[in-house]
Amino acid sequence: MKELTVTFLGTGTSGGVPSIGCSCEVCRSSDPRDKRLRCSVLIETESTRLLLDCGPDFRQQILPFPFQRFDGILLTHIHYDHVAGIDDLRPFCVFGDLDIFANQSTVNSLHSTMPYCFTEHLYPGVPRLRLHVAEKHVPFSIGDIEVMPVEVMHHQLPILGYRFGRFAYITDMKTIADEELPYLEGVEVLVVNALRFAPAHHSHQTVDEAIAFARRIGARRTLLIHANHHIGLHAEVNRLLPEGVELAYDGQVIRV
Repeated sequence: MKELTVTFLGTGTSGGVPSIGCSCEVCRSSDPRDKRLRCSVLIETESTRLLLDCGPDFRQQILPFPFQRFDGILLTHIHYDHVAGIDDLRPFCVFGDLDIFANQSTVNSLHSTMPYCFTEHLYPGVPRLRLHVAEKHVPFSIGDIEVMPVEVMHHQLPILGYRFGRFAYITDMKTIADEELPYLEGVEVLVVNALRFAPAHHSHQTVDEAIAFARRIGARRTLLIHANHHIGLHAEVNRLLPEGVELAYDGQVIRV
């Protein structure tokens, strides 16, 4: 696979940071790395452009970038903070219908949450969506990017993470079955969710749980996402993290 450019459009939890109504030091911070929109990334090669998750901040996130087609949109699951921006994709339909890849339950739910996109007679301007079911362990290609879906558990909800060669992106995970681990063997750069240091959460990993998972699969570099304001100030968190682990931030660009 060719070199990937990964741009973090958002690294925050479902409510974003600052948190509405909060005056903690993180929410009052002037460090732009402490401002966290809802989780989403761009994954690009010279010829292919993918969007991974499309939450309620999508419009704000994408405006600074050149107006170019998406070759595919990958969804991890149906929760609002990961799909609420899909309607804002409608301007990109000038390039053609939008190909969206998700597991079966997410595909089914999109028909319920956005029924106006799937009627027999679409009204003018509605986003034109082509839904594709992505099955765990069944690889597929979009342009020159090969995608391997893996399944993780968001409490009791099976959701998808995605592997792209030596790079993997997993969000909203609490646990993962042992049988999924072979599909992450050889991953060197891992993006994974870490809500806060403590206390434990029923459906999200803590920082310690995320680090333990990264070590379990042998990732060389790990970037933590889906963080809330309780995690602490970005600069201080990174001083606490072990070598090879860092707190990602909105606007960060890495190459794999």
